[in-house]
Amino acid sequence: MKVAVRVIPCLDVKDGRVVKGTHFRDLRDAGDPVELASRYGSEGADELTFLDISASEQGRATTLEMVKRCAEQIFIPLTVGGGIRSKEDVDRLLRAGADKVSVNTAAIIRPELIDEIASTFGSQVLVVSVDARRESSQSSGFEVTTHGGRQSAGRDALSWAKEASERGAGEVLLNSMDADGTRDGFDLEMISLFRQELSLPLIASGGAGKIEDFPRAVEAGADAVLAASVFHFGTVSIDAAKRSIAAAGQIVRLPSQD
Repeated sequence: MKVAVRVIPCLDVKDGRVVKGTHFRDLRDAGDPVELASRYGSEGADELTFLDISASEQGRATTLEMVKRCAEQIFIPLTVGGGIRSKEDVDRLLRAGADKVSVNTAAIIRPELIDEIASTFGSQVLVVSVDARRESSQSSGFEVTTHGGRQSAGRDALSWAKEASERGAGEVLLNSMDADGTRDGFDLEMISLFRQELSLPLIASGGAGKIEDFPRAVEAGADAVLAASVFHFGTVSIDAAKRSIAAAGQIVRLPSQD
């Protein structure tokens, strides 16, 4: 049985506020995380992703109090990422109300972290975020970046996603650093390439700008579509994104079906 496509708003949080820029730069304020979480929950989002985008850069853990307050506002799965370096960090976040955790930089530095989280809490808890950009020297044509796309990890992105899958990741959040914040559409070539090589669920991120972008990403192979600025600033509504996916013949959970 085919699973419904998920539409996931993303809260990029820095210093207690939701921000959004282009390629993680030129950030502008998009609102209060708790208020946005509540709004998206009521508008029919399937899940919510909360990323503390400065945690890894600043070498600190995710802000637990903000996670707790967001979790209290919603009745949909909450994924939290940023600054997760150990099983203990995951335990704290799950106790604070997170349903899943997303790891990126720390897993690249120490891949065993994926094994440890998956074996302790189960693969269904773990999302591995892959910030990928085009790099011709890599065999797949894409390289992994860290620290919000500012540093190259010197690894092939597809190879790393495969390793993460083998180590126990439950999902891959594939973020196109080339498309991030541009609103020029999801990187369909990259989504298609990863879909052909990976069997686990694939969340497409980076580049959503108009309604038509969402079904195109699904047709390219995404199991879920994640976006930020188009939802935050009212360019596209959750409902409109879902209806465009449904109109393209894909299964999606519409609010009227609740």
